Amino acid sequence: MSLDPALRSRIDSLLQSNRVVLFMKGQPSMPQCGFSAKAVGVLNGLGVDYAHVNVLADQEIREGIKAYGDWPTIPQLYIDGELVGGSDIIVQMADSGELSSVLGLQAPDRTPPKITITPAAVEMLKSALADAPGASLALAIDASFQPDFQLAPTDANAIAAESNGLRVQFDLASARRAEGITIDWVDDIRGRGLAIDNPNAPKPVQELSAREADDRVKAGQLTLVDVRPADERAIASVAAPFRTVDGDERAALEQLPKDTPLAFLCHLGGRSLQAAEHFRGLGFSNVYNVTGGIDAWSNDVDNGVPKY
Repeated sequence: MSLDPALRSRIDSLLQSNRVVLFMKGQPSMPQCGFSAKAVGVLNGLGVDYAHVNVLADQEIREGIKAYGDWPTIPQLYIDGELVGGSDIIVQMADSGELSSVLGLQAPDRTPPKITITPAAVEMLKSALADAPGASLALAIDASFQPDFQLAPTDANAIAAESNGLRVQFDLASARRAEGITIDWVDDIRGRGLAIDNPNAPKPVQELSAREADDRVKAGQLTLVDVRPADERAIASVAAPFRTVDGDERAALEQLPKDTPLAFLCHLGGRSLQAAEHFRGLGFSNVYNVTGGIDAWSNDVDNGVPKY
């Protein structure tokens, strides 16, 4: 498609104003497709500053950027005004160290992680590999520490670790997240299949009573976040310091140190649990959900808080 001159000028201006620009679906804190999430994970893992453009919020840019660089898919990474490519190329360049070199960063640490694969898991995995000559087990661990096992072509240059005679390949970011993992084969109440114990994963969201949340907030040991919209907070609010996710507040919260204790509050506990899981997925390690929400606060802490 031909590119409107005004739109080309908009894109030129974006690229001239920022050395590194990622055209993606969604925001870095909440990508709206797996490929965009993969690209964000690489850039965040390198610690590079980059601008982003959410193409879902700008239909002109969404279609125009494809014509601009003659590249048909999203995401797209530009460095110094030049198209690098999409998520697969971004990952490949990161793993080889080429992306760090282009960005002027120190070469990445390609030390293989120390892993343990139990005999039961080895037996099952070798059985699967027997049906795929030339393949190796590849394990990707995303920024939320969700694992994804695949059979992939054996790559002699990949970051690889071995346990009990079984080789596993990793991309650069996954290798760091995999340090110390144990891969097991389970057949119990959890189901039947591979299971990973990853000591690096953030702790699960923990439930916290309204009373204990109030005590910790007043002691300065906890940041309370009310995720309800302003109209609900106007009906019933706690008499304790709290923050919200309105406007720029969400972004400010996401920039807090990852060990900041956060407790999320809503009407009954459902929306707050979703918010808590989101922050856990961002790497926050001390995340709580206030059980029962504002209703429990009214029952157990302050009966002057209205119920609705």
